[in-house]
Amino acid sequence: MARKTVERNIAYDDQKNKYYANLDFGKDENGKQIKKAITFDKITDARKALREHEAKRDKGLVVLPKQTTLREWLSFWLEDIITPNGAETTVYAYRNIIDNHIDPYMGDEQLQKLLPKKIQQYYSFLNSKKELSNNTVRKHHDLLNSALKVAVKQDVILSNPIDKVNAPKTSKSEVSFYRTEDLKRLLQLVEDTRLELVVKLAGCLGMRREEILGLKWDKVDFERNIIIVCRARTAAGKSTVEKETKNETSYRNLYFTEDLKYTLLKELNKQKENALLFKTDYMNTGYVAVDEMGKPYRPNYISYQFTKFVEDNNLPYITLHGLRHTFASVANSLGVPQFEISKALGHSTPAITGKIYTHVFDITHEATITKVNEAVETTIKSK
Repeated sequence: MARKTVERNIAYDDQKNKYYANLDFGKDENGKQIKKAITFDKITDARKALREHEAKRDKGLVVLPKQTTLREWLSFWLEDIITPNGAETTVYAYRNIIDNHIDPYMGDEQLQKLLPKKIQQYYSFLNSKKELSNNTVRKHHDLLNSALKVAVKQDVILSNPIDKVNAPKTSKSEVSFYRTEDLKRLLQLVEDTRLELVVKLAGCLGMRREEILGLKWDKVDFERNIIIVCRARTAAGKSTVEKETKNETSYRNLYFTEDLKYTLLKELNKQKENALLFKTDYMNTGYVAVDEMGKPYRPNYISYQFTKFVEDNNLPYITLHGLRHTFASVANSLGVPQFEISKALGHSTPAITGKIYTHVFDITHEATITKVNEAVETTIKSK
């Protein structure tokens, strides 16, 4: 004799000496009854599992068992949830993480059987074997958390295993920036080079790289000395993507001085001369930051050229994005209110500005404390 029913929804196999609890999950979308048998050594354990399952089922706390793998779910999540509403750069970054890391390591794992332990081991693997930083691993964590939250919301899994995982601890990366004298020296050295306008827009207006490269001449108002920041060009792998600015507050009007106006007009006239010189070979794209043939600069190319310029001229190390931090630092040192700095940078709130530039503003804080103490010093220390 093989398996035989001994109680309601409990069977016994006398050859294997095992008890089977038949768990009823209800009907699927096609009306088919879904049941799943779980094996136990003791009938008491089978009874307990059956009671707990039925109690959860009656409260709506169980989901239908499915064979969906993590690979299949992430593919659905990326294509049907993220892609329709997400920026192309975001989709590219997510796809890179999934295809190159998550999928090879645990793509075959059944979604409903994915354990916190497996995810925790994945993070350790990224740290030790792939030598990725905690800040990078945190991006993997956030991606998985977002995808698995949707799985819970859509009743594919009962709970999110990420909730029981220790998230990677992140650290704030040190941001490079120039003091006023360093920025002055850079502006002198970069004059009449291809980088002059890019450097001035970043260092004197605090514009992001993608905002500079997305700026077109029709958004430069020479009558009011205003630049309208509303578009961005950024890298997505080997391709370049044009999109709206980072968020609603990134859309802003920036005033420029007569010095910057001169630089802008100089660049515009040079482009007009090149258009006449190269005729049909010239690309009249309307972008402000272009090469001599009118082709817009690729984001990574302009960053590389800037880094190379800094090295070739023995300047203190700084990235192109570091000039945006420099703008914040110089403005703060001149006593510009944090609210105004936040508006110029396109941050949604001054609190975000303060959080990002804490170390930058601390320098002024130190100077302030020193000045106050010097002003109130007495002769006590000399006694």
